[in-house]
Amino acid sequence: MNIKDQAIKMDSIVSQGAIVDAVKQFFADTATTSDYNGLATTNKQQMVEKMEGFASSIAKVNGIKHHHTIVDGAASASEFTFDFLMKDGSSIYWHEIIRRIWNKSGEVVQEEYFNAQ
Repeated sequence: MNIKDQAIKMDSIVSQGAIVDAVKQFFADTATTSDYNGLATTNKQQMVEKMEGFASSIAKVNGIKHHHTIVDGAASASEFTFDFLMKDGSSIYWHEIIRRIWNKSGEVVQEEYFNAQ
């Protein structure tokens, strides 16, 4: 499986705001995640639930900007800026790097978020 093609496809879906769909389509069942706030998931289902909860709390997407993706072997790093207005009235503005490790089947087995601000 071509990891670069998979990363580009996944980033395209994320860029459209379909973050739950991206997890459902590209994550391996045993995928793990961690973010710079210390939150972690230990499988695909947990990440789907986390992203569904997050997506349902968004009132308005002000913008999602995909800046770059770099692929090296089974690892990819994608730079994004996310700008959301939340239903509770708060705003979220994230500029982050998403590092993914892929398996030979083209599925994400590990995803980690880094604050790029």
